[in-house]
Amino acid sequence: MSLKDKIINLRSSIKPFFAQIPARVYASFADSTPKTRIVSASAVLLTLIAFGAAGVAPMPMGSDEISVKAVAKQLELPSLGEQIAKLEAQQQLYIAEDKMRAGDTLATLLTRLGVDDDEASNFIKSDSSARAVLRLKTGTVVQAQTSNDGVLQMLRATIVDGRDNTPRNLLIRRDGDKFTVAEETATIERRIEMHTGVIRSSLFAATDAADIPDSVASQIVAMFGTNINFASDLKRGDHFNIAYETFWQNGQFIRAGRILAGEFMNGGKPFQAVWFDDPGSNGQGGYYGFDGKSLKKAFLKSPLTFTRISSGFSMRVHPILGKWKKHTGVDFAATTGTPIHATADGVIDFAGVESGYGNVVIIKHDSKYSTVYAHMSRFAPTSRKGGKVSQGDVIGYVGMTGWATGPHLHYEFRVANEPRDPMSVVVPTATPLAGAELQRFNAVAADITHRFALLSGSEAIAAPAAKLASK
Repeated sequence: MSLKDKIINLRSSIKPFFAQIPARVYASFADSTPKTRIVSASAVLLTLIAFGAAGVAPMPMGSDEISVKAVAKQLELPSLGEQIAKLEAQQQLYIAEDKMRAGDTLATLLTRLGVDDDEASNFIKSDSSARAVLRLKTGTVVQAQTSNDGVLQMLRATIVDGRDNTPRNLLIRRDGDKFTVAEETATIERRIEMHTGVIRSSLFAATDAADIPDSVASQIVAMFGTNINFASDLKRGDHFNIAYETFWQNGQFIRAGRILAGEFMNGGKPFQAVWFDDPGSNGQGGYYGFDGKSLKKAFLKSPLTFTRISSGFSMRVHPILGKWKKHTGVDFAATTGTPIHATADGVIDFAGVESGYGNVVIIKHDSKYSTVYAHMSRFAPTSRKGGKVSQGDVIGYVGMTGWATGPHLHYEFRVANEPRDPMSVVVPTATPLAGAELQRFNAVAADITHRFALLSGSEAIAAPAAKLASK
């Protein structure tokens, strides 16, 4: 028999088998449950695949039918009700975050955080460490973790130690039916912020308008106080740029740090300052002009931060004696209680009452220079004879003791015990940077110059500084 005839006979034997499959499969499906139908169909499909794979095998000739057996197996599905019950039994935890607001009480804060837990509230009020939550400052970020029924599981807030401005995290946790309180060191992020301001009325008004903290504004006064009298020298339209440190924790502002650089245009004259802490200076950094000269002078121009001169260094009619008399100092008008600052480092030579001076402090700076501060309402606790003071230290407060018709400070500057006009006397400055120190400083100054130029959108102020820094 030829190969062609063999193929024809094979086809003839296979054809009756395929003809019977639809009827038998249908009968099998009709007698089965929905679950077994799936299995039966799978069995048929596998049979066909197996047959196809062995299609060349000889089929029994003359067979009228072929039995197709389906194996059914029940598949157990999990109970939906049991699953729902298990999910409901599990406690879901929720985290909320909000900030302390002015006038907040513990109850209003916890309510906004979704806390409905009298036990937690009573614990915070009674525990000495947890009570720190009641003293949080406005704007402090508070996080709370609660169960789905409002029971407090954890509360976190960042508190700042007022003594050293060190931030730390306060953590209150629930442990069963008890609470624990712990503190941990907060991870602090240091940023550098740059701002510009324009004088319209006063320095503090300008810094407020530029969103600059008051602590930074006070540093501006200290930084430029040896060159600018902020009580009398400011002009409308004066402007400034500053770069200063800020410290953050979890996106929350903690505090402002040191001014790193600043420039002040006062009456058309630029003043620049850069903080420079050279590695070889043992941490004794200071502010320098962009030319490398120290801004620290032996004496401040004014012992009061903000005031006005009510009487200068000149001949005048004495307000009490009614006679022409030389006024040997400068009077600064200010409200009673205004802090008085030492204008230079020195040792207190006298602190007490002296005739027309009333309450007076005399500071001896060296064998040549001394300063006098009169008519104080009271002394600072540290103002005692023989006590050392540093430039800027508070030594007393404005008053009108002695021969005075109103609250003011009488300030004298003496050279070899002879009174000189403190507004015009020339005082020494610190030694400027030189050599390798100056080279390192110039790199710092050049970078700040570029940044300030970008901040102001103009090279007008920065150009003189860049020229100086390149020398």
